[in-house]
Amino acid sequence: MQEKVELTPTMEAIAKQYKLVLSEIGENPEREGLIKTPERVAKAMQFLTNGYSINPDDLIKKAIFHEAYSEMVIVKDIEVYSMCEHHMLPFFGKAHVAYIPDGKIVGLSKIPRVIDAYSRRLQVQERLTIEIRDCIQRTLEPKGVAVVVECCHMCMQMRGVQKQNSVTTTSAFTGLFLKNDATRKEFINLVQAKLH
Repeated sequence: MQEKVELTPTMEAIAKQYKLVLSEIGENPEREGLIKTPERVAKAMQFLTNGYSINPDDLIKKAIFHEAYSEMVIVKDIEVYSMCEHHMLPFFGKAHVAYIPDGKIVGLSKIPRVIDAYSRRLQVQERLTIEIRDCIQRTLEPKGVAVVVECCHMCMQMRGVQKQNSVTTTSAFTGLFLKNDATRKEFINLVQAKLH
């Protein structure tokens, strides 16, 4: 006997639509392997898009600490999982984020949480990169922010041009990272370095 899954009204509406999609592509939504698929997809979509219910600014504001540290802080190799808004297919990779404090630092776990909040929305990588940068700049008010995001896009690999080895890299900078070539170069070198 299968366990009954409690769905919210939103999840029920999404599941109903996915049942129609299964029929429209020529599948039988009543066959054994697909009976619960609309519900599972609805639950997955709810999770994959839960960033709409999160305010990234609040994540950072809850963990700001006053500290005299004024050198570059980098959190790199942060996993990114998102869905492109054009085809609703996944893109995934890594984000590298740095900031130069101006009297305030943030709890390090908040930077990956900000990335999750923005990436768990329908996205384009270019906007995702800018949203991460702007959130950190706006809330922490550092001397500069640097963000680099590297991702593989299933909409390019599974369909369309079908280029399996392509990687898209985007970057966004503020403050000292924009004004000072040496600072930007130091960030890029540290991102590329394998120090651990």
